[in-house]
Amino acid sequence: MKRNFLIYKILLFASMLVLNVSAWAEKQKIVQEVNVYSARQEHLIKPLLDHFSQETGIKVNLVTGKSGALLTRLAAEGKNSPADVFITTDAAYLYRAKKQQLSLAIASEFLEKTIPAIYRDPDHHWFGLSLRARVILSQKGKLKDNNLRYESLADPRWRKQICIRSSGNVYNQSLVAAMIAAHGEEKTEAWIKKLVANFARPPSGNDRDQIMAAAGGLCTIAVANNYYLAIMLKAGTPEQKAAAEKITIHWPNQMDRGAHVNLSGAFVTAAAKNRQNAVRLIEHLLSADMQLMYMNVNYEYPVRAGLPLNELLKSWGDFKKDDVPLNKIGMYNAAAVRIMDSAGWK
Repeated sequence: MKRNFLIYKILLFASMLVLNVSAWAEKQKIVQEVNVYSARQEHLIKPLLDHFSQETGIKVNLVTGKSGALLTRLAAEGKNSPADVFITTDAAYLYRAKKQQLSLAIASEFLEKTIPAIYRDPDHHWFGLSLRARVILSQKGKLKDNNLRYESLADPRWRKQICIRSSGNVYNQSLVAAMIAAHGEEKTEAWIKKLVANFARPPSGNDRDQIMAAAGGLCTIAVANNYYLAIMLKAGTPEQKAAAEKITIHWPNQMDRGAHVNLSGAFVTAAAKNRQNAVRLIEHLLSADMQLMYMNVNYEYPVRAGLPLNELLKSWGDFKKDDVPLNKIGMYNAAAVRIMDSAGWK
């Protein structure tokens, strides 16, 4: 009888142990996830996140939206936010997140070695993922000037000939911030006043609309990010592709400071519950294979040096990039918005 009771106790203990181990395993399974807020469109970022899950077994929960709206949401959620990683599309948003204490400084030897210093936060709060250039575009054969500069867009010869989107667009704000970094506020405001006089129409639409307008002869020059032209060529509607095939790129300021570049980037949120997985994800996005995948999906340039370009980007040739640290672009954003408004850029 005692023996049977002893066996019963052993079996009961073993059952409880199995249940506890199962509960622990289930808990570990739940912990292996990472929550991402992304301003990159789902079809652009999800293939990379899926690859991360396949490689690591870590589930990625994705929420997409506009950068400003997602930052507002992150701030409102505070420490209760589920977000572990935030991916956004401009240095100004990365700077803003750090200033609002929404990002977390992280230590990663891999990220420090992989990303050039000008494309990451000096205090380790955010890290660049890919680069894009804000370029001057025209119909093929229409412009013979091989030394176009952003500054020259204010010349009277371009009166009523420039298409560009509104001052509310962060890409233009960052371009103006780069001008402030190069010339100061006073000279930049004077430049904007002359630039506004050269607009072919009141600013409207996105970068694709500016390219379409230039292809249709509404303006001689369009200002847009390089990847919009690429996406129109590779994945646009028949109308967009036909328009893009008429357009060529001019790399600005190649005889002096270089073309303005900006970046998409990521940070670990201050509220992150899965910090280790968050760091692993950002490091994964900076691996050579993922950098190449990113380039081939969205036609931005790898932030890592030394990687081969795809055929389209290669066909556009090498260009000199402005070497202003991108944290300064965020730093000058408020000044850029202020002087764009005062100079009449709507």
